[in-house]
Amino acid sequence: MAFKIIAYGVEPYEEHLYGELNKYGYEVKLVNDLLTADNGDLAKGFDGVLLFVNCLADRANLKKFKDFGIKYVFTRTAGFNHIDLQAAADFGQVVARVPAYSPNAIAELAVSLGTSLSRSTVYTTGRTAKLNFEVTETMFSHEIRKSTVGIVGTGHIGCVEAELYKGLGAKLLGYDIFQSDFAKKLVEFKELDDLLAESDIVSLHLPYFPGKNENFVNDDFINKMKDGAILVNTARGELVDEAAVVRAIKSGKLKGFGADVLTDEARFFGKDFSKGETFPDATIKELVELYPKVLITPHVAAMTDEAVSNMISTSYDNFNKALNGGDLGRAEVKLPEPAKK
Repeated sequence: MAFKIIAYGVEPYEEHLYGELNKYGYEVKLVNDLLTADNGDLAKGFDGVLLFVNCLADRANLKKFKDFGIKYVFTRTAGFNHIDLQAAADFGQVVARVPAYSPNAIAELAVSLGTSLSRSTVYTTGRTAKLNFEVTETMFSHEIRKSTVGIVGTGHIGCVEAELYKGLGAKLLGYDIFQSDFAKKLVEFKELDDLLAESDIVSLHLPYFPGKNENFVNDDFINKMKDGAILVNTARGELVDEAAVVRAIKSGKLKGFGADVLTDEARFFGKDFSKGETFPDATIKELVELYPKVLITPHVAAMTDEAVSNMISTSYDNFNKALNGGDLGRAEVKLPEPAKK
């Protein structure tokens, strides 16, 4: 009997890939909706769960999966903060992720946001779209090759972004607790305060650790940045205090903010509020309304053909390794010790 997987958060345009890449012959049910408090029962009768970002893999849902006999709770993302790891450990479940699917996909969007804000491209095209071809002071900008880009977090994605900016001629600074030999070839490592003071564009590529680095970017962080700098976040929304960004944009301290992620974004990403429904967060609404100085994309950095294909195929490989006693390697999420009863 084929191993049965239920995959949550599958967009219609990617459904065909789950069949085309299913080399192990799994029986796969695709659910367009993310995992929520209301649809965990759909997993009954399945052997494994495959999640996506913003799925609600909390203790209640994981307990439900345990009661259904589901041991494998995998995610086709690099991040795993949407999974209650303590609950998974308590229920004896295995958690795996896709540590790298396409660093280029995220890095390219980060560069697109940074360069668009630097050249005020969206502001300018917004005016010409209304047949206004006047040239304004806002359109006057630095060239990227004369700019300094600071990358906070120089793992795979950060290094690819450094390569892209290096190709444009920018000066590259980096900050990371672990300074790899490869990263040293691309960036000049600095203390964080020095990087912030010198960079025209600051781009974040840090992992998010719940309870440890929320609001890593706050008023103090922004105040240390160069006046008129640009901040880009394609990592995790919880790293940034959006209220502090609003204040900085309004005061002119920041020229712009670009983000593919926002705090507690499952409340609104994937939903349409343009028809008058009340938006659930006044601060985020205020931030979004600062467009075109603020550019927000709804967590689509990984929405490329290569990235999605790699997410799916690697997830299938993860299931195969787990079922056959293989080593999951970097894909395995290390769980805490089960809570003492």
